[in-house]
Amino acid sequence: MKSRSTLATWLSGLDGCRLARVLETRRDAAAAPEPRSVGELADRLQRPGSVALALPQLALPHLQVAEALAALRTPAERDALAELLGAADGDGTRELEAVLEALADQALVWPDSAGKLHMADPLREAWDAPLGLDAPLEELLSGTASDELRRMLAALGVKPPGTKAQRLTALVEHHSDADRIASLVAKAPAAARKLLEGRAGAGPAGLARFITSGRPGPDLEPGARWALDRGLLIHDRHRHGPARMPAEVALALRGPGWHAPFQPLPPSVGLASVTPREVDREASAAAAAFATQAASVLSACSTTAPARLKSGGIGARELARIGKAAQADDAVVRLTLETAYAAGLLARDGDRVAPTGAYDAWAEQEPPEQFAVLLQAWRDLPLTPTQARDEDNKALAALVGAPPCNGCVQGRHGLLASAAGLPAGQGVRVAADLGPLIAWSRPLADSSPDGPPFATVIREAELMGVLARGALSAFGIHLRTGDAEGLGIECRRLLPPATATARIGADLTAVVTGTPSARLTSLLDSVADRETSGTASVWRFSAGSVRRALDAGLGPEDITADLAAIATGPLPQPLSYLVADTARGHGRVRIAPASCVLHGDEPALLAELAAHRRLAKLGLRQLAPTVLISRSPLDATLAALRAEGYAPVAETTEGTVRIERTRPRRADAAVPAPRGPRARGGARISATHPAKESAALHPSALAARLLAAPATAPEPAPFDGGAPFATDTEEIVAGWAKRLPYGDIRQLAHAIDTDQAIAIEYVATSGNRTVRTLSRLDLDPPYLEAWCHLRGEERIFTLSRIHGVMPA
Repeated sequence: MKSRSTLATWLSGLDGCRLARVLETRRDAAAAPEPRSVGELADRLQRPGSVALALPQLALPHLQVAEALAALRTPAERDALAELLGAADGDGTRELEAVLEALADQALVWPDSAGKLHMADPLREAWDAPLGLDAPLEELLSGTASDELRRMLAALGVKPPGTKAQRLTALVEHHSDADRIASLVAKAPAAARKLLEGRAGAGPAGLARFITSGRPGPDLEPGARWALDRGLLIHDRHRHGPARMPAEVALALRGPGWHAPFQPLPPSVGLASVTPREVDREASAAAAAFATQAASVLSACSTTAPARLKSGGIGARELARIGKAAQADDAVVRLTLETAYAAGLLARDGDRVAPTGAYDAWAEQEPPEQFAVLLQAWRDLPLTPTQARDEDNKALAALVGAPPCNGCVQGRHGLLASAAGLPAGQGVRVAADLGPLIAWSRPLADSSPDGPPFATVIREAELMGVLARGALSAFGIHLRTGDAEGLGIECRRLLPPATATARIGADLTAVVTGTPSARLTSLLDSVADRETSGTASVWRFSAGSVRRALDAGLGPEDITADLAAIATGPLPQPLSYLVADTARGHGRVRIAPASCVLHGDEPALLAELAAHRRLAKLGLRQLAPTVLISRSPLDATLAALRAEGYAPVAETTEGTVRIERTRPRRADAAVPAPRGPRARGGARISATHPAKESAALHPSALAARLLAAPATAPEPAPFDGGAPFATDTEEIVAGWAKRLPYGDIRQLAHAIDTDQAIAIEYVATSGNRTVRTLSRLDLDPPYLEAWCHLRGEERIFTLSRIHGVMPA
C-alpha cells in the first residue's frame, strides 16, 4: 500500500504531457472504464497482470536496473544504485538516468519527494533472489535466539552486548564491513573458504545442500559448520532447505571491483552501406512475390476449404495440398493462413476452415491494399506462424488455436525496434546478426527453438519485405509506429498495380507478368489450370479445364469472348479449336435429379398422373411414355397418389414389391434434460444495458481529467461505505465475485454491459490458474457464460473463482 501511495503522489505531481506518456505506454491501465482519479490509476498500474504485460516490452538495461533496485530493497538512493551498477562516472550516469526515465514512463520505477527510488511491488517480486543475493542479515536473523547471537559474536571475537537487539545490531555492523568479512574468510579453513567463495557467486540454482531437515545434521558439507557458527551462513528456521548466505556476505566476497551487470548500449554488429533505393527495390520485389502467392493460397482455400484435424488445426497433408495448388512453399502457406485468419479473411466452419465474406471484398482489392491487410495482421500476431516444428521436432499444425504468446509479439516488435535503431544508410551484413540486437531490445521475447536467435521472425520479415538488405524498409517504418495510413501509401508506392491482361500462346498457356487482378485470376482459374505463381503466373488450358467452365454455365461463345477481352492479341487457333471441340461433346448425356421413379405398363395412366393438378406439388416429370420421375421422396409420393384414389405399390432397390407392415410405436426411455444454472428467483439474469461502444479518451485528454480530479486516492467502494454502484451489473457482480477489488468489478461489469472482450485471471476447481480472454459475455449469477478464446468454445465460469480482470 505504501508503494501505491508514493506512486499516486508522484503521478499527481506530473505535468499533463508526462502523465499522457505514462498512459500511452501502459494503455491497459487506461482502458475503459477510464480511471476516475490518480489514485485509481495508481491501483491499476500496480496490478500484477498490468506489470506482467509491461515486462516483456523492457529492454535489457531496463531489466538490469530493475533487478539491481530489487536487490537494494527500495526505497534506494540513486548513488547506491549507480555504485552497484558501476555507473558512477559521467557516461554511465547519463545512461543510467536515461534508463530510469524510461522505467518511470512505464510507472515501474519512480522517485519520491526525497529523491529515493521506488518500484512497483509486482516488479520487485519478479526475482526470488535478485543478482543471486539472498535477504540481508538482519532479516535472516529475525527469529534467532539471543544465545545463538551471543555464540556467533563470540566466534567472531566480538564481545557480546547485553540485550538481543544490541547483539543483532553488533552482528549486522560487523558483517556490513566488507573488508572485515573478506579478511575473516581469507583466514578460514580451506574447505570453508572454498564453500563460501563458491556460494558468493552462485544464484538460487547453485544452492548447496547444507541442511536436510529442521536443524543442521551430520551430513553438512565440509566447512559449513565453521560458516554457520560465525553467521556467514544462516539456517532458516521458518522453512526446510539449505542454509542461506546473507547479502552483505555475498557482496563482500565478490570483492570491491564487482558490479551488477549493466549493458546500456546494444551489442555491435557488422554493418554495410545501403541506399534507400536499394532497400525499396528489394522490399518491393519481396512484397510483390508474397502478395501474389498469398492471393493464390487463399484462392486455393476458396476453391476447396482445407479440412481440420481432429486435434485441431490444418495438418501437413492439407498444407502440402494448398502449397501445390498455389505453387508456394510451406512458410508462405503458413504465414498467409495465420495472417488471413487474424485479419478475419478465414474462419472455422465445422471441420473445415473456409473464407469469410470479408475475403470476397479483399479479393476484389488491388494487391497493395491486400498486402497491407496481411502485413498489419502479422505485426500483432500472437504466435510465430512459420514455425513448422516444436522443440521435440514434431510437425506443428497451422491455425491450431494455441494460447496467445505475448513473447512472440514482443519478438516481432523487438525486430522492428532493433532494425529502426540502425544508423541511417546502414544495414546488417547478415540478417541473422539482428538476433543479438533483438535479444538486447526484448530479452523476454520468445526466440527460435533451435538455430540462431530469432531466425524465424527475421525470415518472416524478409519474406514480407519488412526487412530488406539488412535494413528496415518503408513498410517496417510505418508498421513499427502503427501508422496504417502511411503504410497504405507505401504499399501503393512500392507494389505495382494488378495486371489485367494475359499473353495467350499457341501452346495453350496464358502468361501473366506481375500480380494478376482479381477478375483476371477468377477468369483464368475457371477455364484453365494454374501451373506456376510468382513474378510471372502461368495457366494451361485443357479439355478438362474448358469442360469445367462449361459446367459452370458458360457457353463456348462466352468463353471465347471473355478470353479475347483479356488477351494481349488475337486468340490462338488451337485454343479456339479446343473450346469448340469440347463444347460439341458437352451435354450429350444428361443426368436428371430424382427422389423416386414411377413406371407402369399403361402410357395413358402415366400421362394422366403427369397432368394431374393436385399432384403438381410432387414435381412429376415424364421422361418416357411409361416413366415418370418425382422430386418428392418415395413415401410422400406414395401417400399423395393414394390420397387421390390411385393404388400404387412401392418397390425396393432390387425392384421387388416392398411389403408394408405397421409396427406399433414405442417411446424411448425418458432422459431428463440437464438443468442449467439459474439466478435467484428462477429468472435468468443478463445485462439489460444497451451495448454501447465507449470511445476511449486520448491519453492527453485522460491525463488532463485525472490531474483535475481533487483526490489522489480512489473513492471508497460501495460495499465500504462509498457511493452507490453505478449500474445494476456492478452490484450483481460484486455480490458474487468476492475476491475482486472494486476497480476490477467496474471493468468486468463494463465489459458485460458494452459486449466487449475482457481478460480474466481464473482459478479452476483443480487449483490451476490461467488467464482467459472472453467475449460474448452473458451474466447468469453465480456464473458468467462466455466464449473462451483459449478453448475455442462456449464455457461457464464461476464468478467467485475470478481473481483478476484486465483489458483483452
